[in-house]
Parts: sequence; structure tokens; C-alpha cells
Amino acid sequence: MKKKLFRTCLAFSSLAVVLVLATAAYKPAQSKVTFTKDVAPILYKNCAECHRPGEIGPMSLMNYQEARPWAKSIREQVVKRTMPPWTADPKVGQWANDARLSQKEIDTIVAWVEAGAPKGDDKDLPVAPKFAEGWTIGNPDVVLEMPQEYSIPADGTIPYLYFSMPTNFTEDKWIQAMEIRPGNRSNVHHVIAYAQDAGVKDTSAGGEGDLRGGRIHLGGITPNKTGIHYGQDMARLIKKGSNIVFQMHYTTNGTPAKDRTRIGFVFAKEPGKRLLETGNAINVRFAIPPGAPSHEVKASKTFTEDVWITSFTPHMHVRGKAFNYTAVYPDGRSEVLLNVPEYDFNWQLTYQPKEPIHLPKGTRLDCVALFDNSPKNKFNPDPATTVRWGDQTWEEMMIGWYTFTKSPLASTKSASTGSGISEQ
Repeated sequence: MKKKLFRTCLAFSSLAVVLVLATAAYKPAQSKVTFTKDVAPILYKNCAECHRPGEIGPMSLMNYQEARPWAKSIREQVVKRTMPPWTADPKVGQWANDARLSQKEIDTIVAWVEAGAPKGDDKDLPVAPKFAEGWTIGNPDVVLEMPQEYSIPADGTIPYLYFSMPTNFTEDKWIQAMEIRPGNRSNVHHVIAYAQDAGVKDTSAGGEGDLRGGRIHLGGITPNKTGIHYGQDMARLIKKGSNIVFQMHYTTNGTPAKDRTRIGFVFAKEPGKRLLETGNAINVRFAIPPGAPSHEVKASKTFTEDVWITSFTPHMHVRGKAFNYTAVYPDGRSEVLLNVPEYDFNWQLTYQPKEPIHLPKGTRLDCVALFDNSPKNKFNPDPATTVRWGDQTWEEMMIGWYTFTKSPLASTKSASTGSGISEQ
């Protein structure tokens, strides 16, 4: 009898333990990560600008039905930090457009996927961000486009082409934001836009030809770039009566195609207090040896007056490996301003410091690029050849683009206060 009673008590005790454990296991399930409450806010803030219908992302992530099939892929990309794309060294500088997710955001996405990517309650879903259809800068005040479609052949090499279009501006215009929209992303390698005085004669047929005289650089894009806002009190100036000139670089892919690229401008409400200009440190005289895994190419620019740097855009082609900008001040001190240790040709990013970086008169800006011409570079079209400067992707370029202004504001911080990494 005692044994039977003991077994009964033991059974009830075991059942109680099971119930306690089950209850404990059930509680986290009630508070597990869901799409509507936890993941959607991250996607809306960091991903939706590109991952929405008609934009450069290969899929839309604007709702649960669209995001759910990609859950594991999203987890993989954010854990590797390949998405959102950002290739700057996190130990150097602070960037207004830093696209990286926080560790907490990454952990949230991982927890969501490991929980089976549940949807959650619709009432927890935040309001989706509103975008202007077809634009990332909002609705432009004016849109200009190539005067006619360009027919892209199925194969062969296409030299740089130039297309001009009138602005018909009857007064000077200050530009607060700009976006270039390729008509055919799969064939447009890049676009560079210039403002050009209307007095420059276009001798080409149909607006196509060599229109390189008297131009002011406005900016450029690769197909994976969105528009850009220049920041408070900063603007570019387009003179009345100017034409806009596109430098177009097309690539062929085996299928005939057409393109008609557009550009949109958002006007500043008042003249910019700081006029933005574009400069570069460039080297066109280099030869990258066959098989070289880390060939160094340098270029420098010395400033003859005070400037405030507002962005950096390193440019190389498929052998590009790494790129950095270093300021060497008049007193001999040097400071790394931007370091890109793993350059990615597919994501040619522009890096905007949180505060313009003051480089006093006499400062030298040194740019150092590394190129991988070895067989280990999976994008290398021919590791057995010596590579020199050239327009095409299988050739190379070395350009350290930057934008700057010559007009300071009281809030501007000097690079000497620690915007990068100082070296003696």
C-alpha cells in the first residue's frame, strides 16, 4: 500500500514538474519576436527605400507576405552585414548616411527567423513609410530626360556617349536634392550629370556627341544608387539657361535594349548658404601587374584655400580592393578621414560625414587605392594581363571624388577634433 501511495505521489510530482516546465516554456512564446511588432519597423527604416516596387532592391519587403519567403536570406545578409550595404571602416569617422543595422536590430531579425518568422498581430504593424512613386528624393520640382531613346546593341563595346537637354530655367536655381533614374538599369553602367552653359554649341546629331566643354559637375550614379539630399544650408547652383549633359556609359548583355534616362531636381526654398562643388584626386598613369593581389596606386590634392568636405566617393572598377582618404595638415600631422577596407564595385557608395570636415589651406588630401589583379579575385576578367586606365569595366580607374564647400558655418567642426584617426 505504501509503495502504491509512493508511486502515486511520484506521478503527481512528475506531472507538476511537467506543468511548471510547460508553463515556463509557454511564457516566452507569448512575447516572441513578430514581424508586425519588431521586424517591420526595422525594414521600414533601413530597407524600404530600395526594397519596394520599382526600386533597385530585387524584391519588395513592404509587407509580411512579401518579406516572409525571404526570411532566411534576410537573416543571412544582415548577420554578414552585407545588407544594408555599407563598406566604411566603423572605427574611422562618423557618417550621416551610415546604413548599418545595430546589433540589437540584427539580433531581432535572427530571433524572428529562428521563431519561424511569425506574422504577429496586425494592430502592432506601424504605418508604412510614404514614398514618391519612382523617386527616392520625394516629388521633384522638375524632371528632365534624354531627348530621345538610345538603342543599345546586343553586343560590342559602346564608348562613352553624351546627351544634352535644356533646362529652360529663366533664373538661377539652387538645388537641394537630385536623383538620376536610368531608364534601363541592366544596361546602364553609370551616369554623370553636368550643368553646362547654353552657349556651348552642340555639334552632335540628335543630342549625342562630345559635350565636354565648360561643364560643372553635378553628380553621378551607378544603377544601384538612390538620390541624394545635400543637407541643411547646402545646395548646388544651376545657372539660368543652362543645359544638363549626361555622360552615359552603356554595357551590352546579349539582348538589344533601349534607354531614356531622367534626372529630377528638388529646389531649395532659398539660396544655399554653402555652395557645393566637386573635386577629385585622380591617377591615370598606373600599370597593375598580372597576378598582383594588392597593387597600390596613389593620388593627392593640395588645397590652396580652406575647404569643408561634405562627402567622399571612391571609384574603381572590378579589381578595386580597398580605398582610403588621409588628410596631411600644414603642421605635418596626418589623419585618416575615410577607410574602405573592402571596396565593392557593385555598391559604389557615397559617404557623408555628420559634420563637414574642415581642411585648412595647405592641407594635402592623399588617396590610396589597392587593386587585386590575382586569380583569387572572382570578379577579375583576366588576371594574366597588365591593367591600365580605361573607361570600360575590364580596365581600371582610380578616382577619389569628394564634394566640398568654401563657406563655413558656426556649427562646422574641424577634422582636427577627431573626425577620423590621427597619426603622427
